[in-house]
Amino acid sequence: MVLPSLCLKASAVLWQIEPILVMEQLGSTLYDTALQMVVKDRCANATYPDGHLSREDSQQKAMSDFYMIYNLIIRLTPILPALLLARLGDRGWRKVPIVVPLSGYLLCRLGLLLVVVFRLPLEVMFGAAVVFGLSGGFCTFWPAVMTLASLGSTTTDRSKAMMRVELLYGSVGLVGSLVSGHLFLLYSSSLGNGTILLIVSTLLHLLSLLHSIFLLQVKQVPSPEPEEEDCHVLSDSSSDVPVEAPAGINMVNVVLLFAAAMLYDVAVGGAIEILGVFVMKEPLSWTATQVGYGNAAGCTIFLTSFLGVIVFRRCVSDAMLILIGMLSFALGIFFMSFVTATYMFYLARSLNLFALIPMPTIRSLLSQQVPASSCGITLTSLQLSLKFAGLAYIPTFTKIYQGTLDWFPGFVFMLSSIFTVLGMIPISIVGCRLPRRHQYERIQGD
Repeated sequence: MVLPSLCLKASAVLWQIEPILVMEQLGSTLYDTALQMVVKDRCANATYPDGHLSREDSQQKAMSDFYMIYNLIIRLTPILPALLLARLGDRGWRKVPIVVPLSGYLLCRLGLLLVVVFRLPLEVMFGAAVVFGLSGGFCTFWPAVMTLASLGSTTTDRSKAMMRVELLYGSVGLVGSLVSGHLFLLYSSSLGNGTILLIVSTLLHLLSLLHSIFLLQVKQVPSPEPEEEDCHVLSDSSSDVPVEAPAGINMVNVVLLFAAAMLYDVAVGGAIEILGVFVMKEPLSWTATQVGYGNAAGCTIFLTSFLGVIVFRRCVSDAMLILIGMLSFALGIFFMSFVTATYMFYLARSLNLFALIPMPTIRSLLSQQVPASSCGITLTSLQLSLKFAGLAYIPTFTKIYQGTLDWFPGFVFMLSSIFTVLGMIPISIVGCRLPRRHQYERIQGD
């Protein structure tokens, strides 16, 4: 009886979104390590008219310039496609926002494989980034995944279902990052390092695309409470008691939450933008294996942040939860400014255990400050604001890093810590303005 039951469960999972998510995340973590190493190799002999730049500084400048352009393309090109694909999904074409981005993932990974195999210029990846963005990219794929997870669960179990998806995503990323560096070192005499890694990554994305086309089924569990809006489901309140949406918009709290979100996004985005380049320079000078382990440390933060939400949400308010996460990031990234050895890098990352808590919780609080009918447009406006903020902070942090290479390469991390502390100010004000019942509602319910 046990074996048939397990077979039925395995068969049921096969038609769901989880296998696609596993293959996509595995392929993406392998790709991230490969891209980082390929960029380092191609920029090794970069030269600039400035004669005072050393060879390593020239390499760092070339790498940071590449990532600046690459990340700007990836952030900006998906905006309109994401809106169009999301609208198609809301009209009943639920698989479209899954299939189209996965096609972009596959083409982008194939592009890097062709760059390595045929020794194409690294600038080809800018074109691959455009294709990836026009397909909707991650900002289309991830909301579509969460939508399918929510549709396939009841109202009461929806938050748990979405959290399971988040934990699965982080766990797979951890495993993929750990093995990516070792796969990169597998050598093909005719093609060189990285080709096997990229072939595996491309095959994983091909399988995920085929699975989404032929096997994925969209199932919707009817809700016993149809009047509930999805925006309440998406909010991780500090209590298990549902929070009623206000009749009007609390504009002061909305503005404060927008300001905090943008300051924190600038801090995190600017620091992570430089971190991948920073670990390649002396005295760290990471190898492919170390790059994989470093990416795995980032995925571990993904897991510990969600565990932190589970633990802390029972005893603190949402505002305090955000402050805990911001403080965790501020301390870790400040310590990163002075990292000169690999063990110090992991010590700094260990201080970032709860760094991913703030943004989902800010969205949760934001959804509670507006009527249910305005929840979607408010959260979409926040996401677009963060996208456009990248136009400013990506080139700014890149140029600051290039200008401080000689005297203090960790200065950008200190700057990031300052922005995080500034972001804690509006959150503190919001915490004082929120009704105290949000903090004690669970105790009264018990």
